[in-house]
Amino acid sequence: MKTMSVKKVMTQPVDITKAVVQPVSDELLYRKNVAIDVLRLDLIHPVISGNKWFKLKYHLQEALQQNKKGILTFGGAWSNHLVATALACAQANLASIGIIRGERPAVLSDTLQEVQDYAMQLRFISRDKYANEAAIIPELQDMFTDYYIVPQGGQSHLGVLGAAEIARLTQIESYSHICCAAGTGTMLAGLVHAALPQQQVIGISSLKIPDDENNSLNSFVRPYASNPKQYAIFYDYHFGGYARKTDELISFMNSTYQQHELPTDFVYTGKLLFGVKHLVQTDYFQPGSRLLLVHSGGLQGNRSLPAGTLTYL
Repeated sequence: MKTMSVKKVMTQPVDITKAVVQPVSDELLYRKNVAIDVLRLDLIHPVISGNKWFKLKYHLQEALQQNKKGILTFGGAWSNHLVATALACAQANLASIGIIRGERPAVLSDTLQEVQDYAMQLRFISRDKYANEAAIIPELQDMFTDYYIVPQGGQSHLGVLGAAEIARLTQIESYSHICCAAGTGTMLAGLVHAALPQQQVIGISSLKIPDDENNSLNSFVRPYASNPKQYAIFYDYHFGGYARKTDELISFMNSTYQQHELPTDFVYTGKLLFGVKHLVQTDYFQPGSRLLLVHSGGLQGNRSLPAGTLTYL
């Protein structure tokens, strides 16, 4: 990002009124008598985009109320959470530290270069150590006593409470299903927490994990459900695992943009749209169903793709 862009975005506030609802229509939906709307959270801010603001807002409030110097959090080289946290902290006059998965590369990713533009300090740790976040948090708390620690992706009760507010941005009662991508499960849990009794929340997992009721994703979401049928998680649309992709997915994303002017990312929202379309095709949804798909942002991650991969970059 160029210097002028950084200066401009540093003062640009999050504007949730820009989260418009975009209808999606095509022959498949017409034939199956299923309606799809997309809640465009990616439009609320160019950096603090999508669900990131909602998962962060109460953490930011806590850091300020506790008079902390800043926020410490976790992410990978292309983390949406890191770049959103870095700028949100800068705007709140808080310092920020990012604990980065893996050894420091010779050349930083565009995302990590950007977080440094927002004054985030980077600290790299081994992937093995990073994977044991629960064990390293006490160690980090001792080292950085004046920092408020936010788990990866904002995964916490405060993150869930913030994500639940996404449901207030539209007439949520008019939908039979609310659908979202799931990584840490924080947004999914928030939408489950906010859903009405007659609604079902659908999570499309971006992780390659076992379809098991005790897996990490389901275990995090379950306590927020009023009954077991209030949500369903599908694990067959990860395209090889977290941040993995195939030519089929990329082709689908380009086609989705061409048909609907709807940009998606290959980590979350591309897989969400693909999964939901396949569920429509295989008659998971009853005729007359109305689906709200939450576009959770994350488009900056597409910068990791070779030039020309996506037609809308």
